[in-house]
Amino acid sequence: MQSQDVAPRPATIDVTAAEAALVEHYPRLTRLAYLTLPATLGRNRRVLTAHSLVQRALPHGRTPAPPAVIPAQSKGRESDPGYALVRTRVIRTALDAARPLTFRAWPRRAQLPPLLPQVRGLALSPRSGGADENALDQALSALSAPARAAYVLRGLDRLPDDALREVLAAAGVADPDGALAEAATVPARELLFGSREFDPCTLHARPTDLMRRRRHARAALVAAAAVAVCGALLALPGGGWGPDGAAAPAYARNPSAAAALDPGRLTKAAATAWRTSPRTDFSVWPARGDDVDDTALLRRALAVWARPGESVRVAVTPGTPSGGPAGPPQLLYAGEVDSARVVLLYDGLRIVRYAEPVSGTAGAAVDFARVDGAGRAEAVAVVLGRADGNVRYLTAPWIERAGERDLRKPAAGVMDLHRRADGTVSPLSSPAAHPGSCTSWNVLQLTDRSGGTRLMTDLGELTPAHLTVGRPAAPREAAGAAALRTWAPFACSLAADRAQGVRTVNAWQYARQPLPDGSGDGAWVCTRAETWRGEDVQVLAQFRAPSSPYGAVTAKAQDDPACGPKDPHVLAGVLWKSDADAWYLLAAADRAAVTVRATGSVRGEAEGHTLSLPAKPDAETELTATLENGNTLDHLR
Repeated sequence: MQSQDVAPRPATIDVTAAEAALVEHYPRLTRLAYLTLPATLGRNRRVLTAHSLVQRALPHGRTPAPPAVIPAQSKGRESDPGYALVRTRVIRTALDAARPLTFRAWPRRAQLPPLLPQVRGLALSPRSGGADENALDQALSALSAPARAAYVLRGLDRLPDDALREVLAAAGVADPDGALAEAATVPARELLFGSREFDPCTLHARPTDLMRRRRHARAALVAAAAVAVCGALLALPGGGWGPDGAAAPAYARNPSAAAALDPGRLTKAAATAWRTSPRTDFSVWPARGDDVDDTALLRRALAVWARPGESVRVAVTPGTPSGGPAGPPQLLYAGEVDSARVVLLYDGLRIVRYAEPVSGTAGAAVDFARVDGAGRAEAVAVVLGRADGNVRYLTAPWIERAGERDLRKPAAGVMDLHRRADGTVSPLSSPAAHPGSCTSWNVLQLTDRSGGTRLMTDLGELTPAHLTVGRPAAPREAAGAAALRTWAPFACSLAADRAQGVRTVNAWQYARQPLPDGSGDGAWVCTRAETWRGEDVQVLAQFRAPSSPYGAVTAKAQDDPACGPKDPHVLAGVLWKSDADAWYLLAAADRAAVTVRATGSVRGEAEGHTLSLPAKPDAETELTATLENGNTLDHLR
């Protein structure tokens, strides 16, 4: 092997080099600090503290270089001693910030609210993630601060254990081995560290309590005028649990706002409106549930929708506005579900779910989901509640039967779900509640009064996604035997669509390809997940060999028209190994292709819409196809 010259590691780090490393890797360092800080700080202070710790990690002068915990041959940030120095200082101060304040010791600077940066009048938080991110955040909050730092360094910077021990020791951890052992109790989730849930540089801003700020300003003026007489006047305290429950204090008093939040003005569709109206969306759902006349419950639901207090858990589907209603919304449901009291409201754009415990209002939650443009295929079910890995739905009034079936087992039958007169159905197992596991994928099968059947899948949001099959120009329901066989090997790929605001997912088997070893035909399927907001559409090309029970993703793209009604074409390829350990390049386009060609380390061309060529396992190839109309089709990226 040819030898390489290695530059000697400097004994000290100049402040200029440290500043360059801090600026270059600022997003990674703030993410590292945010994940290491305890969740008990609250998301706003956690974000500001993470930025403060990173900005204060810059040394004042030349500083001894930290131990060379990374091999000198490595490239990028891990070979940069400036990055290693700043990272160690960030971890050390993040561990200090996690220490509880006591009366016996003078507080360290990191334990106090940051002086800089300062944000006035706004509460900042990272963008909401999915169920996997929430589970990881809860698991990290249960660890000690040193163990949390070890887990984050191992997952974010991919440090080996020996290097982790040295970094932790340099950061002041007394027992690095104990921290590593405790961190190992949480399963590795490296891919989740790149989620926007843990990115303190991409933030969601909301106003703080506007009315309380105004009162504080008035109190400050009064205190300044009366300081010679009676000293400083304390700011007025905030209101408690009033008739608005967990809502924040009111900040708007005008006739339109008051009407929108008046439970007496809620609109309700007639019980038979869905039978006579030409509309087939949520606007013709009647108000159902045992508490539709509970004015106090409805008042709290409306108030929390418009002004969720700090203790309210708010979940928003991507692309959904979270502000209050513009006018009196429509009541869909109010009643007790499992151990909560639930209210469902609809304003023409969104479904809003308010939930509070059966006793009291502590722990109230409000969920927002965008449903504009919903038709008969989508306005069929809304989540009422989740408990013990199960989900319970309220179904449309035109639904006659509900059932549960395993999408992974197309030959299995449907298990009937009891549907009450008010449209609620028995709970069914939710695949969104079991991330990382795909031995089954249970879906909701609904049959309407005209006999039409459709499949809906829970992706962790307020409305389930509609499953279809077939060509993009004319998708059909996924409830038939052939459609179920198409979906079965590729059901697990739906996990990639969790918490993305998905409206429909179509599976199109665009090609079948005889395998070169004669072992049968491989199936090529393109799945396209459309969202309610019309963007962030995810397209996956997948291949399944006859010997495999699962499909494999061979290409994916975001916001690409491929496999959609505007561009109903697709081309993808995969390196496939036969049972005889021979490698081949397999490629397939839809039937509109007349030739497929490969260039690069594997070259060849074939008539028709499939291609098979001998290849090496590390081959790099470009694929193109020519369509019947003469246009060129590039492979999905």
